[in-house]
This record gives sequence, C-alpha cells and structure tokens, in this order.
Amino acid sequence: MSGQNPASEQEFRIEKDSMGEVRVPVGALYAAQTQRAVENFPISGIPFPRPFIRALGLVKGTAAEVNQALGLLDAAVAGAIVSAAAEVEEGAHDAQFPLDIFQTGSGTSTNMNTNEVIATLASRKLGGKVHPNDHVNCSQSSNDVIPTAIHVSALIETAGALIPAMEHIVGVIDRKAAEVDHVVTTGRTHLMDAMPIRLSQELSGWSGQIKDCAARLKATYPRIGALALGGTAIGTGINAHPDFGRKVAEALAAKTGLPFVTSANYFVSLSSLDAVAELSGQLKTYAVALMKIANDLRWMNSGPVHGIAEIALPSLQPGSSIMPAKVNPVAPESAAMVCAQVIGNDATITIAAQSGNFQLNVMLPVAAYNLLQSIHILATASRMLADKAIAGFTVNEAKIASLVEMNPILVTALNPIIGYEKGAAVAKIAAKEGRRVKDVAAEQTDLTEEHLAEILDPRKLTEGGVADA
Repeated sequence: MSGQNPASEQEFRIEKDSMGEVRVPVGALYAAQTQRAVENFPISGIPFPRPFIRALGLVKGTAAEVNQALGLLDAAVAGAIVSAAAEVEEGAHDAQFPLDIFQTGSGTSTNMNTNEVIATLASRKLGGKVHPNDHVNCSQSSNDVIPTAIHVSALIETAGALIPAMEHIVGVIDRKAAEVDHVVTTGRTHLMDAMPIRLSQELSGWSGQIKDCAARLKATYPRIGALALGGTAIGTGINAHPDFGRKVAEALAAKTGLPFVTSANYFVSLSSLDAVAELSGQLKTYAVALMKIANDLRWMNSGPVHGIAEIALPSLQPGSSIMPAKVNPVAPESAAMVCAQVIGNDATITIAAQSGNFQLNVMLPVAAYNLLQSIHILATASRMLADKAIAGFTVNEAKIASLVEMNPILVTALNPIIGYEKGAAVAKIAAKEGRRVKDVAAEQTDLTEEHLAEILDPRKLTEGGVADA
C-alpha cells in the first residue's frame, strides 16, 4: 500500500473478489462485494429497514439448516451459519448493512452483504473459513433470496404489526360508538345537510371500512406467502436440491406460524412482483379509508366558533406560533399525510412491478423499501389516530341537538304522507324563517302536533322505514 500513511493503513484492510482488491474498513464484518456497492451507490442514504434485514437473517439461517439436512453442508459449518444468521435476524449487526436501496435492481449487493457478514461471524464461531458464496449462499441466488425476503418480511409485518393495529383502531371506534349511541346528529351529503344519523352509525361506517380492509389484506396471504427460494438464478433451480425450496418454506412456516409455501411456479416468483403489487394495492385501499376517517374527524372538529364543532378532539399541542390558544387537529393531519405517502408508495411499487424483464424483476430493492414503509407507517398511524384522536374526543351534544331540530331536511319523513311538492314547500319556509319543520308543518298541513312529533322524532328517523299516515 505504497503512498499511504500509517494511519490510513490502520483504518482499512484489503479484501479480494473476482474483480480484484478492495479496501474495506477494518471493523467491517462485510467484505469486498459490499464495499464495492457502498462506493458505487452513494444515492440516498436510505438503507434497507430492520424487518427486511430480519427476514434475510431468518432465511439464511433456515437455508443452512435445510442444506445440512440435505447433506449439502457440514454440520459444524451449518451450525456456525445458523448461529451467525440468528444474530443478524435479532438485529445485533444492523450497522453492517449500509447499502443504499437504490442499487442493483436484483438486490445482489444486499444478498452478498448478508452472505459476507454471516460468513465473517460464522468463521469466527467455527474457528475456520466459512465462505459467503459456497456455504452461506448454498442452494441460493440473489434472484430468489431477495424476492423471498420481501415476501417473508411483508407477511411478518402485515400479520404481526398492521393487522393488530387495525384491530386496535376498530376496537377504539366501536367502544366510542357505544358511548355516543344516544347522540343524533345531522347526516351530510355533498357537505350539505341530510337526514338525521346517530353518531354511532357514523362511526360504524369507519369501523366497517377498516374491517373490510383487514379482510382484503388477509386475502393476499396465499400469494405473499408463496416463496421464490429454490428457483435460484432464473427459475430452473440450478445448483439447488429439488427439495430445498419446499423444505425451507415448511421450516419458515413452522418458525413463524405464517402460511409460507414454496412457489408453484418459480418463473413467476422471480420475474414478477404481482403479489407485492396486490398487497400494496390493498395497503393503498386502507390508506384511502383511513384518510376518509381522518378528514371526517377534522371536519367534525372544525371551529370552535365558525366550524361544524360537533366534537372536540383532544388538545395535543399549541396550534399556532402567532395565534394564541389555537389548537389544531394534528393527529388526523398526521394520519392523512401517512395515507398520502402510502398512496405514493403504491405508485412506485406499480412501476417497479412493471419492470420484470424476461426472467427477473429489476426493481426489487425499491419495491421492498416502499412496501415495508407502507406497512409500518399505516400500523403506527392507526394506533396514533385511535389513541390520540378517536378515544378521547368529546361531543358537543347541546349544539348537535339544537341543529338537528332546525334541519329542514327532516321534512323528508313527511313525503309519504303529504307528498314531495308539499314537503318541499314546508322545507323552504322552515329554512327561510329559521323555524323548526314540525312547527311549519303544523301550520301548512292538517297533521296534529302529536303526530308530527312522532313522525319527526330524530332518533326514530335513524331507524329507517316509512312514517305512518
């Protein structure tokens, strides 16, 4: 290393790969191929997220166990790999995964990063050489490892984090609905007054949306649980035992309790991101639903003087640097921004999924990042919105009750009795004079006040049906 000072020589070591020598930081667990990618792709500074690294460790350790069982790896070597991979899975070496997500489209750099880190750790445990390609990557290719890690991490995070978060917000909404079932408010269509609705009914719509979204997400499990591992380079399974993929999938299913199976068609699993696009599409659908709920909360909370002001969200922080005492609906705003991000992530994943050329998709890393981010932020935003907005909002019952009685649209309930044209006339008078519908109707029709009070009872109007003549 002529021409370098002693300090520089202490900071780096020399590693070799098929292309020659590379200087690698002395303390790095990775080797030459990772270092080349570090130097080639200083793009965003965004590394793969923890769930993806966890999945790589899980896949590599399970692969070593299966390779040993199939007689392809020595027991001592396999044991060292399994132990090292467990450390990666548990997050003990996340700093050793520095690669940018904007790298080679197959994710080969990150697969080799994983192989090199595990090989270094395993070599130390074994007291002998464990090779990143021959041993850690045995029966594998980057082309089947990275799609497998995407599916494994996505299913673990969806089932383990997002679905429980959705169940949590549903529970919070349903409890709040039970608390406010006695409150009858004014429904709105086109942002204009419509027929009465119980606040519990309005909230049940939110709950139903989320339950439907959770069911849609669960319906993707059979496709997202199908793993590419065993297809190796192009889907033919070259250099892998014919039972390898199936046995790894079975072992992963046993370890996680999730429905992992080997792909029915490796050519599909390597060349397409169809299952990822499907899952992302359902995440987008949930984002659409959650944004609707967040915006309903913002509208209902608007005011407090010149807005709707049906509810008051919990006061979380000062809302203005210039207007004293202003408090903004920050929790719904945060959730809405999350939803916008997820919708954008889905657009990226859609483009990535279109980039399957012949036997390989070449946008795997960016698809992985966006998919896992969507899952994570939807899960955290769901809990935040539930706990910081929905659980603690209070209802302005007096204002709601007074406005319900003044709603000229109540006349709709009289249509079967007095007809649409007469009803319209009553509504116009009530609106123009700012009077209650039942008072105007008492003057304009031959219905008694008692009969009108029964027909126009706001709560009864939330139960459907036709008024008795």
